[in-house]
Amino acid sequence: MSADGKLFVGKSTKPEYLTFKLANRHGLITGATGTGKTVTLQILAEGFSNAGVPVFAPDIKGDLSGIAAKGEAKDFLVKRAKEIDLDPYDNEAFPTLFWDLFGDQGTCIRTTVSEMGPLLLSRLLNLNDTQEGVLNITFRVADQEGLLLLDLKDLQALLTRVGETAEQLTLRYGNVSKTSVGAIQRALLVLETQGGANFFGEPALKVDDLMRTTRDGRGFISILAADKLMQSPRLYATFLLWLLSELFEQLPEVGDPDVPKLVFFFDEAHLLFNDAPGALLEKIEQVVRLIRSKGVGVYFVTQNPLDVPDRISSQLGNRVQHALRAYSPREQKAVKAAASTFRQNPAFNTEEAITQLAVGEALVSMLEDKGVPSMVEKTLIRPPSSRLGPITAAERKGLVQNSPVSGEYDTVEDRESAYEILQKRSKESAATVEEAKGEPGADAPVGGSIGSIIGSIFGTNKKRGERFTPGQRVAREVTRTVTNRVAGQIAASVGKSVGGSVGGSIGRAVVRGVLGSILRS
Repeated sequence: MSADGKLFVGKSTKPEYLTFKLANRHGLITGATGTGKTVTLQILAEGFSNAGVPVFAPDIKGDLSGIAAKGEAKDFLVKRAKEIDLDPYDNEAFPTLFWDLFGDQGTCIRTTVSEMGPLLLSRLLNLNDTQEGVLNITFRVADQEGLLLLDLKDLQALLTRVGETAEQLTLRYGNVSKTSVGAIQRALLVLETQGGANFFGEPALKVDDLMRTTRDGRGFISILAADKLMQSPRLYATFLLWLLSELFEQLPEVGDPDVPKLVFFFDEAHLLFNDAPGALLEKIEQVVRLIRSKGVGVYFVTQNPLDVPDRISSQLGNRVQHALRAYSPREQKAVKAAASTFRQNPAFNTEEAITQLAVGEALVSMLEDKGVPSMVEKTLIRPPSSRLGPITAAERKGLVQNSPVSGEYDTVEDRESAYEILQKRSKESAATVEEAKGEPGADAPVGGSIGSIIGSIFGTNKKRGERFTPGQRVAREVTRTVTNRVAGQIAASVGKSVGGSVGGSIGRAVVRGVLGSILRS
């Protein structure tokens, strides 16, 4: 499988290898449906695992799950092994972790709304620029008020709060439209209907669980069940991009290690780039360019090489090109584009060769010493050592139950976060309002709020017969008489000077000031 720090890919006129030390320079696997891309992914994952490198890969059709089971020595596989001088050709199973956003075919995998952030969440919800701006303001409010955004109900509750206080927030942050808030809420409802709510919450995925190795030093291969997830392609692409971003943010700098710390396969890569806004493409480009220094190799798998933008494709040094059709003008353009990315081999026409490759054949160009691409070669891809095809449901269930992460993410945690805090605040506010409405008025001649203040101080809000002792009643009557007379005199005096308007702001201010001095004395 490997020799002298290299992974055996197949044989052309010579053995073709992928150098482990250059594996974090990323790669691209392309080809039409049914030409062997999944098998290429499988044999690369096997080679990395045996070298002690953990692998993450989505399983679109379920075929990749066979990597967890020992392969069978079928005639056509044994024949291919002889053709490429693969001796010995051993069959073996590989250590595998199964993950599933929905928790049906593997350990449930989650993150929090805060960890995903407004940029990726806007992409997931397909928001326009205005709506994305409102979502950014919502995250800012959460930060300033110390509100944790863990699951969708937290975000929904905070958006309701933002809608209710839109006028105040507009003065601080710019236009906060209730219409935009409503549009975001509708998009969240659609996401929740599609099962996206399962993805948000705690316990959140720990990146370390994707970096596991066995006791004998082999890397675990993490397989994401994606057959159901592909029904929501935007969720699929956003999740993989989020995971790639998490690896970039959490892993330490290691430079160019002898073997990668992790290899990340991004199948159906066109879903990531379709209609992606410029800001998102810039983020993807940044992650791909810089994550190699974290020891992570990223391998995009797609049907058409044109699916990957040029500024990202130019960073993918290790390439495996399976057959392409060339019937339509776009397909012919794709063939020319694919051929132009290789270091040409004078022994054959690369553009013609791409359309004539058989299943299990590919044009291969890997980085050699000093990072220079090798000359492209027609290559017979080696057969996998693990099972070719999916495992059974019973086999998968047993592997999930005996997984080293079994039970770690099964129970959903729902600690106090934005939803609970805002609910609590709402109830407290409602109780305060009800208490204010139910408070009895004072019976003193000085009416309104002044009467309420005096009543609370002198006990007039108590039930009759319980307010005062006989001595206190006499003191109360004297104070009330003095207060009323002083207030009346002040009101008459102010009324003459300001046109007799005791109800005016000046009159009320003077009365409050004098009464305050009396009550304090």
